[in-house]
Amino acid sequence: MNQVPRNAPPASLTRLDPRPGDPVSSLWARLRRGVRLLRKQADWDRFAGAGWAERIMAEPLTDREHKKQGRSIGRKVFVDGRDTLSVYLKRHFELSRLAGLLATLFPGRASSPGLQEWVRLVWAKEDGFSVPRPVAAGQFVGPWGKLQSFLAVEELHGMLPLHEAVPRAFRALDARSFARWKRGLTAELARLARELHRRKVFHKDLYFCHFYIPESFTRAAPADWTNNVWMIDLHRLARGGTVTAPWWQVKDLAQLLFSSDVEGVTDRDRARFWALYRRGWPDGRRPGKWLVPLVKWKWRLYRRHNERKPSAVPYETRNAA
Repeated sequence: MNQVPRNAPPASLTRLDPRPGDPVSSLWARLRRGVRLLRKQADWDRFAGAGWAERIMAEPLTDREHKKQGRSIGRKVFVDGRDTLSVYLKRHFELSRLAGLLATLFPGRASSPGLQEWVRLVWAKEDGFSVPRPVAAGQFVGPWGKLQSFLAVEELHGMLPLHEAVPRAFRALDARSFARWKRGLTAELARLARELHRRKVFHKDLYFCHFYIPESFTRAAPADWTNNVWMIDLHRLARGGTVTAPWWQVKDLAQLLFSSDVEGVTDRDRARFWALYRRGWPDGRRPGKWLVPLVKWKWRLYRRHNERKPSAVPYETRNAA
């Protein structure tokens, strides 16, 4: 796989590149009748079938459905003859009227969570990060400011989240092999975090459960870890400004530190991550030691919050969302 380019300029995380068929109706028509903005890969129509846009928000899921506060996520397996396409389908049924009005005023903009995450997944993939393939996305606007959206991302088959994979490797490998295994994984996690942060791009949910590796890696270390760790859940991914970037950097690192409390991970591993994370930055931008106490402070807040409310820990067992 291609490595993340070290000096690539950051792309937009909000702009949706125009395509033929994008809405061009008048504002009055959009207010009265509504409008929809869709994105899809070449194979989507084949599996989703004719008229999929009219029924996608009501499409029954195959399994693993979870509903919460006007949105849902679950797995949908589409079948076309002997071929299948398995996706995780995110749907937002009740978005704010303000967002709906903005989407009405600017019909070519990604104003909804589904299309926004599509843009971020496309950006991440084009910049060399390993992420699930976005298969289709869309927003349904109106009438009168109503807004819904969806996103379908391809399932990461045969993969496990790190909070499951690391303990499994710890139990499967001998001590020397596991130590070597961890060194490779730690180096790749440090590289991924650094490559995001040096672009002033922040995941904002940088937990172990949002990194995936092939299940086969828990039985034997790969020859090269580079780009063999996948990131999921990019719905909050965003660029930080000069003032806000340090805060989001602290938050990302504290989330990773907090979620690393799993079987097989030691303080020595965390120290190695920090040393590797600080390498390879452009001149004058290497993170200073001042960052450490702030990350630890935020980490302690996460721990106290979890002690009061354990269900708040965002560990999920789904493997693409």
